[in-house]
Amino acid sequence: MLYRSKHSLRLFGSTLSVAAMLAAGPALAQTAGDTAVATQAAADDEPPAEDLHDRRIDYQGRIVVSAEGIRDLDLLAGTDVVEGVELQRNLDGQIGDVLDSQPGVSASGFAPGASRPVLRGFAGERVKVLVDGIGAIDASNTSDDHAVSINPLAAERIEVLRGPAVLLFGSQAIGGAVNVIDKRIPRRIPAEPIHVDLLARGDTASNLREFGGSVDVPLGSSGVVFHADGSWRETDDLEVAGFTVAPALRAELLEEAAEEEEEGEFEEAEELREAAEQRGVLPNSATETWTANAGLAFFRGDSTLGVSFGVYDTAYGVPGRPGAGHHHHGEEEGDHGDEDHEDEDHGEEHGEEEGEELVSIGLRQYRADLRGDIFLGEGFFERLKIRAGYSDYTHTEFEGDEVGTVFDVEGLEARAELVQDTSGPWRGSLGVQYYWRDFEAIGAEAFVAPNRTDQIAVFALQEYSSGPFQIEGSARFESTAVDAATLGIERSFDTFSGALGFAYDVTPTVRTGINLSRVARAPSGEELYSNGPHIATQAFEIGDPDLDEEKAWGAEIFARGSIGGASFSIAAYRNWFDDFIYLTPNGEEEDDLPVFLFLQQDATYTGIEGELAFDFVDTGDLTVGTELLGEYVHAELDDDTFVPRIPPLHLAAALTASTRAFDLRGEVEWYDDQDDVAAFETATDGFTHVNASLAWRPLRDNPNISIILKADNIFDETGRRHTSFTKDFVPLAGRNFSASVRASF
Repeated sequence: MLYRSKHSLRLFGSTLSVAAMLAAGPALAQTAGDTAVATQAAADDEPPAEDLHDRRIDYQGRIVVSAEGIRDLDLLAGTDVVEGVELQRNLDGQIGDVLDSQPGVSASGFAPGASRPVLRGFAGERVKVLVDGIGAIDASNTSDDHAVSINPLAAERIEVLRGPAVLLFGSQAIGGAVNVIDKRIPRRIPAEPIHVDLLARGDTASNLREFGGSVDVPLGSSGVVFHADGSWRETDDLEVAGFTVAPALRAELLEEAAEEEEEGEFEEAEELREAAEQRGVLPNSATETWTANAGLAFFRGDSTLGVSFGVYDTAYGVPGRPGAGHHHHGEEEGDHGDEDHEDEDHGEEHGEEEGEELVSIGLRQYRADLRGDIFLGEGFFERLKIRAGYSDYTHTEFEGDEVGTVFDVEGLEARAELVQDTSGPWRGSLGVQYYWRDFEAIGAEAFVAPNRTDQIAVFALQEYSSGPFQIEGSARFESTAVDAATLGIERSFDTFSGALGFAYDVTPTVRTGINLSRVARAPSGEELYSNGPHIATQAFEIGDPDLDEEKAWGAEIFARGSIGGASFSIAAYRNWFDDFIYLTPNGEEEDDLPVFLFLQQDATYTGIEGELAFDFVDTGDLTVGTELLGEYVHAELDDDTFVPRIPPLHLAAALTASTRAFDLRGEVEWYDDQDDVAAFETATDGFTHVNASLAWRPLRDNPNISIILKADNIFDETGRRHTSFTKDFVPLAGRNFSASVRASF
């Protein structure tokens, strides 16, 4: 299978390359010198990313996604773009944590080394995480303990996409998509003989040490640009505020300790008390990551074709549930804890558990990418866009020094898209996409049967504008096969999804509208074929090979724009699910682990999110303003119980001041209690974090050098993400001081 798939990759890549060159036709006859002037002029027209002091809301939601066919199209549901100083200020090791402060975005927060985006309460298979329009092709969708194999340090910008156009990327984007735009395949010809980007960061809560850099070199006047980048990131165990475990779990551990003591099990009782009293540091949460990438791009006229190859390698600890060897969710009797807790030492300076076998994960991905953007002339179809990505991914879960389970993922995702001429009132694109993934889990605790997913899709997006009125529609058909050969089971699904959006410009600067959607999603191999212990999540996960496709109707109303110097955006939405797939415990145990089942029933999501930004002082040399943000999601199943792990009400406010050299920001983030919990799920207490940052551009003639000093959680308050499976024993960082330096020249 490995040889056949790699041979197919070479054949597919060669075919795409030849097709791209042929399609370019006369465009490739233009000179590379013209290209250099044109691309650099376009770059010069854009303000430097570092000059974008703070994010402001574009009422039209316009973005440019260079690799996809939605260039210059309005995304009616709005798009949040994180770049420049804002990206540097919020940079973190995992993409979920980078975006956590965006409206409608939370994070899975399983551990410091693994955190995936949660959009409007949707996670996992309902959020598509992309690298320049192509999936990450890793195992992060399989389980929350699996890291996303994308390095935010290499990102030029990160886009949170919603609305009808999201169907271009797949039916998995029910909650939206996160698109990371990087430079692994160069996007322009540098004006200088060599262009260098550098970034270094450090912090106190995790003792972070992080360095990264990239170079782009034009190879003479050939129109070819070479790119190389690399990074290294290391952290120690995370410092936290107060007790590591939540109050309810702490009470359980102390009660269990008292019972053990009454039975004469004094060593067991002491271990449980030490687990309950653990504070200040999150044991087994250290991380180490390195990346290396190289790419080439060829520019000719208005066309470009490029390739890249890269390696992503990370190792991180998976914090264990304190007392897990004694009981699980309050159900276990504590008579099988000796093996897991023998000679354990919880309470020393760094909180490390020396006796029990700590769980850690080692992950490596080799990835190759192809991107083509070919100008076809002035006909009905203006451009051909080609994008392909191949991944060879291995993920190993260690129990101490012993290998527990190995996950191997090999996959290919490729798409070709024809983009229509944009000169008239009609704009749009149509295309085809192919995806396959071979997944195999090896080991005594391989909880998912080997499976292969094959999917072919066709899609279209159309937009029509007339005066203040705009309509946008998209459609996608997918044919998916999920085959588990060892079980003798193959499931096939044909799904159709569509979306329609209407917008009206009330004034030249205010837009309002409505989006309607109907999305269908095939269940994943993990949802179908899981059946076994998963040591990293400390759960026995059981799928259902008879799951039906998941379907959802959606409606959203929105308004955004600017009035009197204030910019705003607000959206209210509702999703009605048929056969919603969710993972939930049933209160039973298997192999000393709580059993989690993949189940289906109807569900309803309702939410509202909004943000407001305005400046109340603007003298030209000094700008003082404020930003306000709020979001709320309510999700119920058809039996009137709650969907698990839904984020609570979140409100935030910031005060900003900017000069040519400095940006000062102070903010307060408030999270409410979350008592709307599923069966066997614990509630979380609310918390408030106060943060401050200072960005300094020390060189007046070079704004592309910036230094950011930041203080997070200044009052050292304990906070827990309700969206996390590990919220009872993995709190957020305590007080944290950080510094970063970014330079581009």
